[in-house]
Amino acid sequence: MKVPKPRNVLLAILIVAIVVAAALVIAQDQETLRVRTPLAAEDPRYPDYLARLVGRAITTGDSYVVLRNGVETFPAMINAINAAQTRISFETYIYSEGEVAGRFTRALAAAARRGVQVQIVLDAVGASDSERADLKSLQDAGAQIGWFNPQTGLEELNYRTHRKILVVDGEVAYVGGIGLADHWDGNAGDPEHWRDTQFEIRGPVVDNIEAGFHENWIETGGLVEPIVAPKAGQPTGTGRSIVVWSSSEAGSNALKLLYLLTIGAARKTLDIQSPYLITDESTKWSLLDARKRGVRVRLLTEGEITDAKPVKFAGRAQYESLLASGIEIYEYEPTMMHVKTMVVDGIISVVGSANFDNRSLELNDELNVIAASRDLASRITSDYEEDLRRSTKIDLEKWRSRPIHIRGRERLWSLFGEVF
Repeated sequence: MKVPKPRNVLLAILIVAIVVAAALVIAQDQETLRVRTPLAAEDPRYPDYLARLVGRAITTGDSYVVLRNGVETFPAMINAINAAQTRISFETYIYSEGEVAGRFTRALAAAARRGVQVQIVLDAVGASDSERADLKSLQDAGAQIGWFNPQTGLEELNYRTHRKILVVDGEVAYVGGIGLADHWDGNAGDPEHWRDTQFEIRGPVVDNIEAGFHENWIETGGLVEPIVAPKAGQPTGTGRSIVVWSSSEAGSNALKLLYLLTIGAARKTLDIQSPYLITDESTKWSLLDARKRGVRVRLLTEGEITDAKPVKFAGRAQYESLLASGIEIYEYEPTMMHVKTMVVDGIISVVGSANFDNRSLELNDELNVIAASRDLASRITSDYEEDLRRSTKIDLEKWRSRPIHIRGRERLWSLFGEVF
């Protein structure tokens, strides 16, 4: 066995250090944004105010159904696919080999064979473990598959589509955190099956969700012909919605601005649920400023059961300063918690694919829906309270007494927080 020369080892270490340093510089929050809003979340004018500032249309007459875990989500999505008559637009970050992906493959292929236009966007990294037989079955049936950012260069590797979108016939849409993998199946009843939420949405907002799909469909290359209804769909409820999709940009994109403006509108309560919860200077300033206004701020994130330990350590490095301000932090215990929601003052909800971290707010392609609906906010809050009962509340004094080697580990991984 040939032993590497010390000079070659040092050169390799230097190259790795340069690459890591460059990635950290690229990912850093280049400018701290300090955002307050003159309108409270409960002000009837607030949804229009927010829509103008993020540059997105607002719809009226939308309805929402909360689907808890795979046991409710997968049957609803497959039933919609089975009922499709004209077109299916489907985008996901995860399409892992297994029983769940097999179910969706059979339903999507059957739709394509009966003449439904089936268009699918898969992330080249996240869906790299897809079953080849599934992909062949889809293509043989006539489904079109586009791969997002398939290049293997370092820069391309860092920019992924993390969106989860299913739109059927332009009438019903599904967004949230659930991808196609067996660990999302069931009802989060054990550590191998994740706790997550998906949202079934109907009404005029569906057209804007489908437009978000087509932004990525166009970027997959080849000849494409996006289909979006020429006029808004029929009202199905009383909710008002804004759809914000984002791509990697320098500075702040519309999705990050959305979060800052929504936090800035809080006057009473702010409940955030997200795995991989890591603040940057802008989001941390907003949370601390909310506390100064007297807002009760609660953060619910995953606990020891996580699929990304380094990210967990990086997030924990920020706990002490947040706790010291009076922010409440909870870690979910039974299994991996992957829910992505935010509720402000019991009226404004933010749901979709984005985590509360720099990767989602500045690097990934994401899609979120902002809803002004007390009914939706109430249902999300009810689920939030149930999850809190299965979580551990972090105590500031106990947290300060954790061993120094644990602190050091968290501090080390926090250097990579904005890359995660």
